[in-house]
Amino acid sequence: MTTRSERSIPELFSDAVGQLAKLIGNEFALARAELSQKAGQAGRAASMMGAGAVIMIPALVMLLTAVASALMHAGLSDPIAYLIAGGGAALVSVLLIVVGVNRLSSDALKPTATIDEIERDKAAAREMVR
Repeated sequence: MTTRSERSIPELFSDAVGQLAKLIGNEFALARAELSQKAGQAGRAASMMGAGAVIMIPALVMLLTAVASALMHAGLSDPIAYLIAGGGAALVSVLLIVVGVNRLSSDALKPTATIDEIERDKAAAREMVR
């Protein structure tokens, strides 16, 4: 067997290709792990939005009834009081939906660690081939 300093160019190239293959395998494992983490994050965000919506419905009905009743006692007509209460509820619901959508945005779910590692590996592979 030859010593490390006496290896031929084909042996060195073969070792480099073997290490590059191992590196690519490690990157795929990292990508799988990170994508699994991001999928879990998306699932938790969706379940939080769903639970919030379910819990909010009966509370919102009671609050809207109370607000409409207070507006009626303040002298507004019934339709106007219900319109104001419903509009406020619509505003709050839009706000909650926007927050949930932002948590599911592509930027929040992007596998940034994997992308950074792949960029570094590409640079290292280019240097190895030179």
